[in-house]
Amino acid sequence: MDMQAWRQRLLSGHWFNHLPALLQDSLLAIAKVRRLSPGQRLFRRGDPPCGLYAVLEGAVRIGAVNEQGKEALLSLVEPPHWFGEICLFDGQPRTHDAFGVGLSVLLHVPQAALLELLEEHPHYWRHLALLMSHKLRLTFISLEQLSLMPAPARVAHRLLLIAEGYGETEHSRRILQLPQEQLALMLSLSRQTTNQILKELQNKGILNLSYGEIEVLDLEKLRVAAQG
Repeated sequence: MDMQAWRQRLLSGHWFNHLPALLQDSLLAIAKVRRLSPGQRLFRRGDPPCGLYAVLEGAVRIGAVNEQGKEALLSLVEPPHWFGEICLFDGQPRTHDAFGVGLSVLLHVPQAALLELLEEHPHYWRHLALLMSHKLRLTFISLEQLSLMPAPARVAHRLLLIAEGYGETEHSRRILQLPQEQLALMLSLSRQTTNQILKELQNKGILNLSYGEIEVLDLEKLRVAAQG
């Protein structure tokens, strides 16, 4: 696929779709397509800033592993989401590890070229700030839920967010390519607890579970379950 074909995929996301046409053109002009094999590392915590990324196909796993081998999974970034903007603002090292999930295709906007573009057009910084503020808002909501919401509501809410593209896409998805252990890691729950909650949602006719996949059968009932 050429860059204009990828552009159509990116336009399905609210952030890129609402950028000025000149900024869209400029980002695509300096971007490169990068492919990751399953499990291939994109960057690790502590690496220097390397730019902005968008997922075109596949997914990217963002997280960290401590010295004891315990993993924290922050998110699974899927098309047409963008990530990596924090280091653009502060110039500091990467905060987490990023790995490809399955065969993945990314759009990479290199740091130096992007900073040069922003130097020439400083008003574009606002658009990058909107990208970051949307994720910050979701982070605050997740922290609140961690403290206040029971586990079943947290599971339902996270599934609802994923199905609705974290508010970034127009149309919701029925099929979520999400193994149960990854969902458990995202929510800091045990796999056993997560599996039990998912089975209860399946018994209520809200979900259908299969290997590595969760199918949303009733989005409205899932929305109600997410309210606690």
